[in-house]
Amino acid sequence: MRNILIAGWLILPIAAWAYHEGPGQDGQAMDQADAVLVAAHEAADGGEFKLAVAKYQEALGLLPKELETPLLRTTENRIKLELNKARMLASGLPDAREDLEVLVEGMMAEPESDPALLAEARQALARAQFYTTWLMRLEGQTREVWEPEIEAARQNYRLLAESTTDAAKKEEHAGDLEAAIRLERLAIEDLQGLPLPSE
Repeated sequence: MRNILIAGWLILPIAAWAYHEGPGQDGQAMDQADAVLVAAHEAADGGEFKLAVAKYQEALGLLPKELETPLLRTTENRIKLELNKARMLASGLPDAREDLEVLVEGMMAEPESDPALLAEARQALARAQFYTTWLMRLEGQTREVWEPEIEAARQNYRLLAESTTDAAKKEEHAGDLEAAIRLERLAIEDLQGLPLPSE
């Protein structure tokens, strides 16, 4: 019995080392990503959007790539959403709009996607499409160029308004849908007299 206890005691450091090199690395990576995410949220809350974008990108790079769990996938999608929200406010609208479209399409293809997170990503995409249309119109783009963009925003807002049961959210999405319709119908002279929309 004594030999078994001694052997167990000697094997304990090897087992701890094996855990540290295996599953422990994933836990350590998640702890590092969490610390970077806290800094990213603080930067975004403080209006430092370029710093927030850099921190969100760093956090994405720290996530363990070999783990494929629904929770990790949801975490990755949440970080991508927050990254692109910050990117829109850091003069990165074209990149944010493109990434949000990829994110929404990817989440729609995943059966285990969080519906609330998907709705939030769709809303961010619709806003990016709305702002893109606004800028395209101010740049003098033709209707054939900007109309598909505002139509996509309208469809996203309509889908959001029809799919929610929350009265406040329904009213918010309906208001966004009306704003998209107004933007499409607004004469360029009237649009030029309006201040640029903000988040």
